[in-house]
Formats: sequence, structure tokens, C-alpha cells
Amino acid sequence: MIQAHLGEFAALLTAFFWTFTALAFHKAVSHVGSLTVNFIRLFLAFFLLSGLSYLLRGTFLPSDAGSHQWIWLGLSGLIGFVFGDYTLFKSYEYVEARISMLIMALAPPMAFLIGWMLMGEQMTLQNIVGMLFTLFGIALVILNRGVSEESQKKKFSFNYSIKGILYALGGALGQAVGIVLSKYGMQGETGINYDAIAATHIRVIVGAVSFGIIMSLAKNWKNVFAAFSSKKTMKPLSLGAFFGPFLGVYFSLLAVKYTSSGIASTIMAIVPVLIIPPAVLIFKEKVTLKEIIGAIITVIGVMLFFMEIPFLN
Repeated sequence: MIQAHLGEFAALLTAFFWTFTALAFHKAVSHVGSLTVNFIRLFLAFFLLSGLSYLLRGTFLPSDAGSHQWIWLGLSGLIGFVFGDYTLFKSYEYVEARISMLIMALAPPMAFLIGWMLMGEQMTLQNIVGMLFTLFGIALVILNRGVSEESQKKKFSFNYSIKGILYALGGALGQAVGIVLSKYGMQGETGINYDAIAATHIRVIVGAVSFGIIMSLAKNWKNVFAAFSSKKTMKPLSLGAFFGPFLGVYFSLLAVKYTSSGIASTIMAIVPVLIIPPAVLIFKEKVTLKEIIGAIITVIGVMLFFMEIPFLN
């Protein structure tokens, strides 16, 4: 069972890791800002991956990577980490982490379209129905049908900050493009065969260097040094780096290595439900019934990727 669905189970583990990461980084961003958090988490992840690479592969760096891996995995890191994660973390400044994670569930249909265009990946009717459930669950949470005082006509409006939602949408797009390019980057002449640890390492290296350049241009290094000297900031940052760009990204690449980009991305999208209990119990956030129902509908969409329904295949 596990062997047959290795990609799906790797994606499920990724969802758990990213739930913890979202809560940790949301707290860190409130202390030092999204740009500083992005750089430090990748800086820490680089050393974690270097150690793991040495233990498992006998080398601290992905020295066996060819031009194909460096180009496409590097581009994946640039789009996924620099654009995608920066906009995602920026959304934390305007909306709660659970809302950002809910919008990130839009990444699967985006990944499906990109995977279809780039690599010709195919999905069944059941997969598409699962995506529609996911989209409906998200819409139920972020959209509010109200009555305008001026026109007295019903119309849709956003329940949350539009700026925060747009930043989260940027994060979803970055993740979708990044995950597809990661799969393409691991692909050799005989199929998907490049090591997932080394692939993650390349993405982190490119992301860290890119953020380092941005930090220099923004003259923001003083915030980095201040963060390193603060235990209150480094604790959630270190935990987030361990479960995010280290374990989370590694298992996400394992997921796309053994299943399609769309399926892997959709399973990773259950974070909106996983994040509700800690958001309520730890951070004392108020969650409405509509938000819970929307999150559950999103998970039902994910479950359709595990279940076998004959008339939808």
C-alpha cells in the first residue's frame, strides 16, 4: 500500500511539516519581517542539507549535478522560494496563517495546468472533481455574500484583506511553478532519477543567494544580525527551517518524483484543515463554522486522490 502510493504519502507528510512551519514562520515574521525570515530560514536549511547530504551521499554539495539540474532546479528555487515564499510570508502580515494556507490550496490546479503544458501530464475525471471540491472549499471561506447598503443588491466581497489574499495567491503561483520545475529538473534522459536531497539543496542554494542579494540591495542586514541575537526570534525560525525548507521541501520533491505534480500539490493542500486545531488551541484564533466547513470540503477534494471511484475514472 505504502510502496504503491509512495508519492502520495510523501505529500501527506509534507502537509504536516508545512502546517508546523506556517505557524512557526507566522510568529517569526511578526518579529523581524518577511524578508529577514526568508533569508535566515534558507541559510539554516543550507547547513542542515549539507550535513544530511554528507551522511547519505558522501558530499557536502550537489557536485554531481549537471547543467540541466542547475538550470531548472535553480529556476525552481528562484520562483518557488524567492517569489512564492516571499509573497506567502508577506501575506502573514495581513491575514492569519490558516487563511494564507487555505489560499495556497489553489496551487494544485495551477500545477496541473503547468504540468500539462510543460510535461504532458494527464489527470482523470476524479482528479479534476477533487480539484473542484478544493476550489469550492476555498471560495466558501474567503468570499462573503452580503447586501450593499447603496444598491440593496447581493454581491460577493472578501472577508479578509485583499492585499493579504493577493500575496497568498502569489505564493500559490510560486509553489505551483516551483513544484513543476522541480520535477522537470530532476528528470534525466531515462526519467526522473536525480536525488531529491541534492535537488532540494540546489533550490535552497539559489534561494539563499538570491535573498542575500536582495538583502544587500535593501540594506537590511542589521535586521538579520538582530534576529540571530534574539532567542525569541530564532526559536520559531530554527524550527520552521527544519520542518520547512529542510524536511518539507525534501519530502515535496519525493512526492513529485513518484506521482504527478497535480496530485502531489493537492494532497499538500490539506494544511488548511491541519492548521485549525493549533490555531484555536495555541494562538486562540476564532474560527467560524463556515471556515471549518470550507476546510473540510477542501480535504474531501484531497481524499478523492486516494479513493477509487469507478465512474470517475
